Amino acid sequence: LTIAGSDSGGGAGIQADLLTFASLGVHGTSAVTALTAQNPVGVTGVHVPPVDFLVAQVDAVLDDLPVAAVKTGMLATEEVVRAVAGLAAAGRLPRLVVDPVLVSSTGARLLDPGAERAYTEDLFPHALVITPNTREAAALLGRAVVTVDDAGAAARDLAALGPRWVVVKGGHLADDRGDAVDVVYDAASDAVTGLRAPRVATVNDHGTGCTFAAATAARLAAGADVGNALAVAKRFVHA
Repeated sequence: LTIAGSDSGGGAGIQADLLTFASLGVHGTSAVTALTAQNPVGVTGVHVPPVDFLVAQVDAVLDDLPVAAVKTGMLATEEVVRAVAGLAAAGRLPRLVVDPVLVSSTGARLLDPGAERAYTEDLFPHALVITPNTREAAALLGRAVVTVDDAGAAARDLAALGPRWVVVKGGHLADDRGDAVDVVYDAASDAVTGLRAPRVATVNDHGTGCTFAAATAARLAAGADVGNALAVAKRFVHA
């Protein structure tokens, strides 16, 4: 199950999630948090349906379908974040992967401070994995995340908010080997590791964060452990 916004351009959001689920061999279900008018260049409009209708979508899926993993993407408002957190607190969102969509690729903040607090206070404690990028980690912690070492420290500090695994995605990290490095923290073992792949020189990176979280959830739904799911997700996005 993906709980996220619709991308009319098809490159991110629900559309990217469902494509990723199908590519990795699992059936995708969805609950749409917001409708957007967008393409890879930018967003020109957002419509957020009533939160009760979002919950109705989730209820409809869970009432009849055996959901094995869930990922969240754009949650749009504080009210939506808290509603999803309530579903998670009730034990209804298994193997929850939270992609905290807080900051655009241009660096603009997408949610108000109340919504950001709802993530940290209400939703993160119920997440198996969270996947902020460096800008989102910086926004959540109130400090810069520039280097791989910064990302490792950020991942450990974000894990203190409740998620069992934290991945700080490294699309904007400075790395001396020229790789794209995602920093992974496992709270159970207190271990920081890195997912590395050669950096791809392209401007076509719209939806990579959605795809990474969706691929992680797809592998979890298929029975993989978190480490394997993250490794597959990294290879999938790189390919």
